[in-house]
Amino acid sequence: MGLETIVEPQPYLIENPNLQDGYAPVHNELSTTDLEIIGEIPKDFNGMYVRNGPVVQHPPKGKYHWFDGDGMLHAVHFQKGKVSYRNRWVKTEGLAADNAAGTSLSPGLKERMPANVLPDDALKNTSNTDVKFHNGKLLSMWYRGGAVYQVDPHTLDTLGKLESDPRLKGLQISAHSRVDERTGEYMFFAYGNRHPYMHYGVLDAKGQLKTLMPVELPGPRLPHDMAITPNYSILHDWPLVNNPDALKAGRYSLEFHPEWKSRFAVVPRHGTLHQIKWFEADPRYMLHVANAWEEVNDKGQTELVMLGTPYTMPKKFDGSLDVQRLLFTISTQGTEYEFYQWRFNLETGETREGVVDDVLNTEFPMINAWYQGYKTRYTYHVLMGRMRTLEQPHFAGLAKYDLEKGSAVTYHPGEGYWFSEAPFAPRDKPQSEDDGYLVCFVWNGLEKRSEVWVIDAQKLAEGPVARILLPQRVPNGFHSTWVRQEFLEKH
Repeated sequence: MGLETIVEPQPYLIENPNLQDGYAPVHNELSTTDLEIIGEIPKDFNGMYVRNGPVVQHPPKGKYHWFDGDGMLHAVHFQKGKVSYRNRWVKTEGLAADNAAGTSLSPGLKERMPANVLPDDALKNTSNTDVKFHNGKLLSMWYRGGAVYQVDPHTLDTLGKLESDPRLKGLQISAHSRVDERTGEYMFFAYGNRHPYMHYGVLDAKGQLKTLMPVELPGPRLPHDMAITPNYSILHDWPLVNNPDALKAGRYSLEFHPEWKSRFAVVPRHGTLHQIKWFEADPRYMLHVANAWEEVNDKGQTELVMLGTPYTMPKKFDGSLDVQRLLFTISTQGTEYEFYQWRFNLETGETREGVVDDVLNTEFPMINAWYQGYKTRYTYHVLMGRMRTLEQPHFAGLAKYDLEKGSAVTYHPGEGYWFSEAPFAPRDKPQSEDDGYLVCFVWNGLEKRSEVWVIDAQKLAEGPVARILLPQRVPNGFHSTWVRQEFLEKH
């Protein structure tokens, strides 16, 4: 099998480490079943693994940040032990404009924006961050918030924007929306630098907008994710903001305010603005939620439990928060995280919080998606390695937490491998929550190739049962989803 090679690297690849090795772009859109397999693909699971990520199509102007690349979806379809691979660009309006001009038109994250233009307005919506399955379509989304793009799950062809209701036009919908597989509903939030700074909404299983409301914030914030339970959604207001003067000057400059509380809006899934309950907690910052659920405590009171992987709060010698180190870690894509829990008491308004695990350094948590919003025993995370260079995080392996036992198992194959986020793929007729597989792309830096690994979720420490060698690189990327075959066949 011939692997893709670059005979004459372009200067912009050589000069920028964010465009080399596993980060290097690809330019071919492939569809193939001619794949070499090491091991044996299990025949007892069926569906599709899809991952989003940045792949620069035109040489960047100026400094290139890993987040700047155009969105590309990579899909691996498993059916009765057979496998196929397909990749396609997300055909955004910004990419279409670049292609028409034959060059990159928009500034990157590190560049100064045009005068009198807010940075969010100047940046191109690359739709390169997350992907979900809803109403028979893949939804591709961008971390800064913007239009959501609909994609055909069978062909990966871009179908257009998700604007089934005129009220959605112009909303900066976040990448991290949530799908309830049991109801088919799609919960989302939108945020930006203009008042009221956040909106919350729900689409039903057929894509109709059923709920939309503004969520008043004190000012522009940087929320990244949300959580859901069967009856509630949890929105985040962290004490991390962009410096207002820097925004006016067309650039980003992070500020963390340890004197502010972290705040959480608990919203009834189909409630009203006046039903929002706010909870306060210690000042922190978090990117990704693992799961949330409703639970009755020993006093008979309902609590919402939310698990996630916030940044570790670094301390100075006197025990106070080292704000500058925290900001440096966040702004350079540093990887210092802990597994954490919040409990919001709906009857007393009190918050309880604490560390679940501060030993392992993990992020990008995933669960069995059927349990989204319901109590889970297991979560699956990317094991974060020590960074060798700035802005190049190392996704070094995988970890599985057993919340009932309070234990964890990890798998790290050694130096030279870079993992993608690994969603859970259930076996056919599963017998337990963890009866299935983890599926992920892996950059094999030793062999200079991309692979798909299938790992038995109940035997994580044993490593992959099958490795699928791909005919070209899958550049290092962000978020992913697993779509069960029965969902694909419904549409």
